[in-house]
Amino acid sequence: MFTINFILVSTALATPKSHVIAFGKWTSVQWFPEVGSSAADDKPLTLKVRPFLVDTRVKEFTLGPAHDVTDRLFVVRRAFRVNDSLPQESTAPPHWQWQRGGWLLVDRVTGHISSINLPEFDVTYSAASWYRDYAAYCGVSEDGKKLYAVVAQIGRRKPVLKKPLEGETIAAAETKSAVPDSACPIPAWQRAPARVTFEPAGAAKQTFAIRGHVVDLITEEEDDEEVSK
Repeated sequence: MFTINFILVSTALATPKSHVIAFGKWTSVQWFPEVGSSAADDKPLTLKVRPFLVDTRVKEFTLGPAHDVTDRLFVVRRAFRVNDSLPQESTAPPHWQWQRGGWLLVDRVTGHISSINLPEFDVTYSAASWYRDYAAYCGVSEDGKKLYAVVAQIGRRKPVLKKPLEGETIAAAETKSAVPDSACPIPAWQRAPARVTFEPAGAAKQTFAIRGHVVDLITEEEDDEEVSK
């Protein structure tokens, strides 16, 4: 009897506790993008954010739709408030400002939340397009002068694809539109085989076939052949 009870207790301890995962209501907030041109004109843009709750407790604030990676894991973009008060304003109440953040990976079973490493991802100029566990986006160099076609995979530190986008710069993107995320149109995915297309305004369209960790550039002739099949 003791052995049976011990097994039952051990099994119960080994079973992960289920959690209630939910999103709250959308709320409109003001966001001041940190861009380098006068296009923003110091005017705030409107963001829609919503709280992310685990067991009715707010764990994070998020923006945009969530993407299901598996039936257990999903990704969602983070939003947060930062204290924008100056040192000489320390006696006043904090001056909170909303900011856009990176992407979070959420486990529905355990309720665990972790940050995802997306190389060269810029919170102002990068907009990710998800397919399975891949994220495609226009990355920005550390000096802000170069743009890259990037495909990153969850769990990998190095990007699956990182290729310079010739003819595109942040300065050019700012002159085209006052709205951030305009450094590069959101990449488009196709399946069977998995392919992603980058089509920035200042460079030629480029399509890449993604096979695991291997990436192949597809020529226009090959693309036309696939379409005609």
